[in-house]
Amino acid sequence: MGSLVGHVTPGLGFLVIGLWHLFNHIKLHSQGPKSNSSLLWFPAPKIRYLELYLIMLGCSLSIAMELFIGPVRHQPLDPDGTIPSNHLHNFEHSLISFSIFSYAAFAILFDRATGSMKAHSGAFFGLTHLLGAVAFGQELLLFHFHSTDHKGLEGQYHLLLQIVVLVSLTSTLIGIALPRSFLVIFVRSVSIFSQGVWEIVMGFMLWTPQLIPKGCFMNLEEAHFVVRCNSDEALHRAKSLANILFSWFLISVTIFSVCLYLVLTKIYEDKVQCHPLHIDTGDADLKKSSKILNHDEAEDFLP
Repeated sequence: MGSLVGHVTPGLGFLVIGLWHLFNHIKLHSQGPKSNSSLLWFPAPKIRYLELYLIMLGCSLSIAMELFIGPVRHQPLDPDGTIPSNHLHNFEHSLISFSIFSYAAFAILFDRATGSMKAHSGAFFGLTHLLGAVAFGQELLLFHFHSTDHKGLEGQYHLLLQIVVLVSLTSTLIGIALPRSFLVIFVRSVSIFSQGVWEIVMGFMLWTPQLIPKGCFMNLEEAHFVVRCNSDEALHRAKSLANILFSWFLISVTIFSVCLYLVLTKIYEDKVQCHPLHIDTGDADLKKSSKILNHDEAEDFLP
């Protein structure tokens, strides 16, 4: 992180995963309340663990970039083996990636060791959610005690990001107790999507010179650019603009998510709904076919 690319790239990852979860959970919900399940990942059509593989790949690249590719000496330590101050944020970001990597790796392990049905129920279901919650908790902790900037404009953007991460953490934990609650599932998926969108917004707003608020400037500190302001008044104005932008962001994400729900629900309810025919002799067969159809379509999304 600490750059435009460093925020936009992981942001795109969260955005895609959040959209993928939204799409699949809404589709399951459209097939009936019994289809709801607080799944943390969904099997892809041809490669079952594609979602988890991509998460692990993204996390591995992030760790490599933070600890080995980004640093000038291609390693983050001083000659005496200690961590220098300018590389503290690299370790913080890599620990977030490692936590998410661990969740994805264990999710695959649980599924392979116990089979899909057991992995998505009972203790393994709870453990997978717990690992996901630990990853979100690690993210929240390290962003809250971030070593780079607490009081400046970047710190304000990170503070707002923490609100979204807290929603992801809370909804994941609640999902253990309420695995069939569509509202909990929906909120968690939207929060993951929102993390991605807000990180992309952060990348552009903090590292694009044309978007820096009036009275502020980009200053090179410890090998990366930081937004600084000429006065307390300029800093206060910049933070207020960030709060206004976050409010617009919340409204936009809410409208988008609800509209997506309405559109997908309409599409998939029309597909699974069977209208009765006015033929007395075929009523029994028609009802039987309708049940088989609903069951088969639901099976396509359950691992």
